[in-house]
Amino acid sequence: MAHFAEIDENGLVKRVLVVDDKDSGGGDIAQEAVGAKYLADGFGGTWKQTSYNRNFRGKYAGPGDTYDATKDKFVPPQPSPSHTWNDSKCKWDNPPGLPDDGKSYNWWEAKKKWVERAEDAPCALTEEEKAKL
Repeated sequence: MAHFAEIDENGLVKRVLVVDDKDSGGGDIAQEAVGAKYLADGFGGTWKQTSYNRNFRGKYAGPGDTYDATKDKFVPPQPSPSHTWNDSKCKWDNPPGLPDDGKSYNWWEAKKKWVERAEDAPCALTEEEKAKL
């Protein structure tokens, strides 16, 4: 089985489909054109093969990711403007200063700082929580 991501004209991943090896040239990246054509003939669009095991193109593509043709990699959305891209790890690095004390923290972009997150708190800070800081 081979996995293919449909990308729009800006490289944004719209969806990912699985194609049987018989329709994708055996699932080998060298045969990507076979699977991409099979999908384009059936669904239209532009298709790039992605690796479920992350053997190529950096990461397994998902909707909302972007295909960077220059790097030939799929890139997840940037969590915040303060996160920086790490090309060797194919991931966004956290802003500096994340405490290493075993507690959970959220990045507060407006204040450019890490804020401790209560165990039962949602992933994002509420306006009320922000006002207390």
